[in-house]
Amino acid sequence: MLACRTLLKGCGQKNGWSSLEQNRWSSFLQNRWSSLLQNIHAVKMHLIPPRLAGTKQEGIAYASEADILNLSLFGITAKQWRESNPDLKGNIRDYATAEQLLVLVNLENLNAHFIKERLAQDERLEKLNEVAIYQMQLLSGTKALQAFKQLPGKIK
Repeated sequence: MLACRTLLKGCGQKNGWSSLEQNRWSSFLQNRWSSLLQNIHAVKMHLIPPRLAGTKQEGIAYASEADILNLSLFGITAKQWRESNPDLKGNIRDYATAEQLLVLVNLENLNAHFIKERLAQDERLEKLNEVAIYQMQLLSGTKALQAFKQLPGKIK
């Protein structure tokens, strides 16, 4: 997180952000980081047998879980997005809207919980998709989201 704060401070100074704006972004990124760690931990503890630790199969398991989140929110996998957007750099999440990023954090937390509950992958996908649709509908046009969108940066 220290590297993130340092990066934000440098970026904020370069773009003339106030310390309040830097703190808002820092809080958002800390929440994002926390949800990522929860999801990674759940995958490691409940889906990856110890004998696969450090192998290619471990990486495939993490990628598969990332695709569950991508499918539930965006409706496509990372590979499908890359194939559909060969001229764009990065990944689908780099082009997400503010609404999608907020929902993604929630989906990561829910997925970690569902993994701990030992729900099957297809069941998790169905539940996560239902939550994604519901939350996207709720977030569209809310005052809180409009305030979030006013923060500096490239979030649309």
